[in-house]
Amino acid sequence: MDHRTVLLVFFCFLLVTVRSEVQKDFSPECREFMYMGTPPRGLENRSLKKICQRYNGKPRYVTLYDVVDHIPVYSAYTFKRSDGFKKVDVPWMFEPQLSTESDSGEMQPFPPNDVHDSFSDAQAILEDYSNIVDFERGHLNPDEHQAHPDDKAATYTLTNVVPQVREFNVGHWKQHEHIIRRRLNNYCRGKAYIVTGVTTSGRMIRRYNIDRVAVPTYLWSAYCCVDYDHNAPFDERSKFPVFAAHGLNEKEGAEVIEMSVQQLEDFLKKNTFVDKRFQIFFGNCEPNDAIMAVQT
Repeated sequence: MDHRTVLLVFFCFLLVTVRSEVQKDFSPECREFMYMGTPPRGLENRSLKKICQRYNGKPRYVTLYDVVDHIPVYSAYTFKRSDGFKKVDVPWMFEPQLSTESDSGEMQPFPPNDVHDSFSDAQAILEDYSNIVDFERGHLNPDEHQAHPDDKAATYTLTNVVPQVREFNVGHWKQHEHIIRRRLNNYCRGKAYIVTGVTTSGRMIRRYNIDRVAVPTYLWSAYCCVDYDHNAPFDERSKFPVFAAHGLNEKEGAEVIEMSVQQLEDFLKKNTFVDKRFQIFFGNCEPNDAIMAVQT
């Protein structure tokens, strides 16, 4: 076998290896981050890739990623109780599963600047977010909803962030993340599943006169916790087992509005590209004996 054949075989092996976690369907170990192991239904598009987000040897959450708009459509994760204040110091990472430039199936720190273009076709890179005044990198799976340092670190990949207007990111949306953390800390007795996503309407961040990253119009989020405190105050108890919210990604008029999941689904059917079957949680997260038996 000559050296050219060896290189070709190696390249094919590398391509299969690094793309092994971009899955046609989520594997069982990755489905644990979704209620009843079921992803939101009614979101199908060739440009959407299912990513099992891995860090330090373990899956941490899942993301549906748009390789054309270079943003996540949603991230789905399980909430971990914490005080919300502890931070981790990690560099921003990219997703080798969308690239042929790495032999790893785990998220990795960005390499030196001069090789960023080698994988920028399929995902956002740091340069896309540099020298922009109006937007910040806003998490869909926020670090304050995680407890273990590795789970927190895993949120710092560009496949988990979208361009958020700064005032919205540090204002109304951050406050909403605080509210959900406190509510689930205090009143969710079992496992809480959260799905956070976006809608878009064509606005883009451009680099070198090329559309690079879609700017969300709305951010939305929903949680499901079937095992909750039935003695909680009514104002809190009425928001279980499932509730939702959305907020406009703008400087003004960006109040986050809480609502039922059905109301959110109806809103998304009118404002984004989902079909009539769209459903965020299996069975609408309705607790019953059969579902509880399967969960336990």
